[in-house]
Amino acid sequence: MMQVVNPTRYLQLPMSFDVERLQADLASIEQSEWIAHFNTRAYENSWSCIPLRSVGGRIDNILPLDGAAFEDTVILERCPYFRQVIDGFQCEKTSIRLMSLEAGGIIREHRDDGASLEDGVTRLHVPIVTFPEVVFRIDGEEVHFSAGATWYLNASCLHAVENRGPAARIHLMIDCISNEWLESIFRSAGWVAREASKYGDPMIRDDNVDEVIASLRMVGSVAAHRMADSLQAMADVGAY
Repeated sequence: MMQVVNPTRYLQLPMSFDVERLQADLASIEQSEWIAHFNTRAYENSWSCIPLRSVGGRIDNILPLDGAAFEDTVILERCPYFRQVIDGFQCEKTSIRLMSLEAGGIIREHRDDGASLEDGVTRLHVPIVTFPEVVFRIDGEEVHFSAGATWYLNASCLHAVENRGPAARIHLMIDCISNEWLESIFRSAGWVAREASKYGDPMIRDDNVDEVIASLRMVGSVAAHRMADSLQAMADVGAY
């Protein structure tokens, strides 16, 4: 019988960093510079961030702005080791931020569609302050991301986070534009790519295709109905 190899949902990469130096840069940041995550329905207790690279270099908002390019923020300028860590990833970066989840905090299950190596945006985590009791739940599996290591989360998977530890968990989170350098690092760590979407769009999956079809039907145009019919045919026969 042929063994089925599942695509990678998370992965520890062969890149690690000095935790004490990471925490020294973290200590240079003022408590007042943390901002609450905008999606308040996605979490319980406190989930906050500090933008290190953001649209327009803003430090007060992580929401995208039409036509604005990503720029380093003034906070990153005074964090030399963060800069060294970030520069170690030989690829273009978009959003970079510190993410803090308070003790007892929960990030509810969700997907970040389009945030995987295959989709072109590779989300990396470098934990700075963490505890064994801090766990990700990724497609039902509980995983701890250890401090100073580089971890990949395929954020298009269903995932949640719970901080059962005694203090805030803080990660450096880097969104990278996928390239050959990244893929080579991933392959060396045992990465397994997912198969191409049978619907021709990675954001359309078996668990949401019915909703997409219903939305297209509601549009009412001929083109939308044709697309809905095509998706329905793929769903009905389990096309490749």
